Amino acid sequence: MKNFVEELKWRGMLAQIMPGTEDYLQHNLTSAYLGTDPTADSLHIGHLCGIMMLRHFQRCGHKPYLLIGGATGMIGDPSGKSQERNLLDADTLYHNQECIKKQVSKFLDFEGNEPNKAELVNNYDWMKDFSFLDFAREVGKHITVNYMMAKDSVQKRLNGEARDGLSFTEFTYQLIQGYDFLYQYQHYGVRLQMGGNDQWGNMTTGTELIRRTLGQEATAFCLTCPLITKSDGKKFGKTESGNVWLDRKRTSPYAFYQFWLNVSDDDAERYIRIFTSLDRETIDALIAEHRQDPGRRILQKRLAAEVTAMVHSQEDLDMAIAASNILFGKSTKDDLLHLDEQTLLDVFNGVPRFTLDKAQLGQPAVELFTSDAAKVFSSKGEMRKLVQGGGVSLNKEKLAAFDRPVTADDLIDGKYLIVQRGKKNYFLITVKA
Repeated sequence: MKNFVEELKWRGMLAQIMPGTEDYLQHNLTSAYLGTDPTADSLHIGHLCGIMMLRHFQRCGHKPYLLIGGATGMIGDPSGKSQERNLLDADTLYHNQECIKKQVSKFLDFEGNEPNKAELVNNYDWMKDFSFLDFAREVGKHITVNYMMAKDSVQKRLNGEARDGLSFTEFTYQLIQGYDFLYQYQHYGVRLQMGGNDQWGNMTTGTELIRRTLGQEATAFCLTCPLITKSDGKKFGKTESGNVWLDRKRTSPYAFYQFWLNVSDDDAERYIRIFTSLDRETIDALIAEHRQDPGRRILQKRLAAEVTAMVHSQEDLDMAIAASNILFGKSTKDDLLHLDEQTLLDVFNGVPRFTLDKAQLGQPAVELFTSDAAKVFSSKGEMRKLVQGGGVSLNKEKLAAFDRPVTADDLIDGKYLIVQRGKKNYFLITVKA
């Protein structure tokens, strides 16, 4: 059986681990779980390190469980948060669960008859009929308030990081998460809990509850992955527009690809170990080649390609690469026509934009693109000169005549015009009906 802990170590994916964990994994086909709260209908790349841990775990021959926190998602976890989460209703949580399972199915094998096929469970299933009195008697009596108060996540909220303090609901979160481990230990044979390093306190509450409930000889372990940051110390996975999501409706495959393509050299060396399944020899060779000529960005390109194909598809990766070439390489009108609307808007995000009424179409280009509504050129003379020198393109095709009419037939996706002035200056014109 491949050494799972060693796999995490060389990839930089191991933060804390309980004594005895590695030896136990080497001698036993082990079931482990990682929990995620379904607070949205998509995971974002901040979740990817944990999902990749489950992927490596299954590839090392073990059985992964993905726990959807339908119950805990109704409460909110204080770990790393300064405010209490909004509570979600059951219908929303179920919808989010199904969306998340579909995404994670690209990383884990939930099908087949292998003993280590992945399983998805929801703690709402065993918490929904658990009365408060039963919970207090069966769980609460085993863990002291002193023990719970000592947790870092609780202390930080009590010591001024939270504007409104810590609610009782959040305070009990670690008991509920601890019971999740106990329940799965008893019903599914789960012996290991994995998660982000900010979860260590909640996770060890689970092992403590198991031992106090079942006896000190009960075998239960925890290990965590580090919280991933950028080399400048800033939060990983955040952009100016927010999280980088796995759902294409929230973050298009092109924008997703561009995120990875634009990481720093130092980050690329770390991320390619964490977020791909490439083996050690391949990664070492890529890093060595990249260091010889960083300008070629070999590492970033391979990282972006691997993660985009894994999260989306090879087809989406091909489209993302083609879309990247629209701005930075040779491309044609046909390439533009193959883009979906969101990708087109992402490609030209940040370029100057104008809006025209459809009634304005039919005019000569020189009239349209020097008008106040779409002033791509400062004067008709400037445009004539650039067109004659071959320096103006409409929808990636050279404009042969400055006075040729611009009509509805020129529109991309029925409403866009892309004007290029020189090599690098693009303008996006939206034509309203």
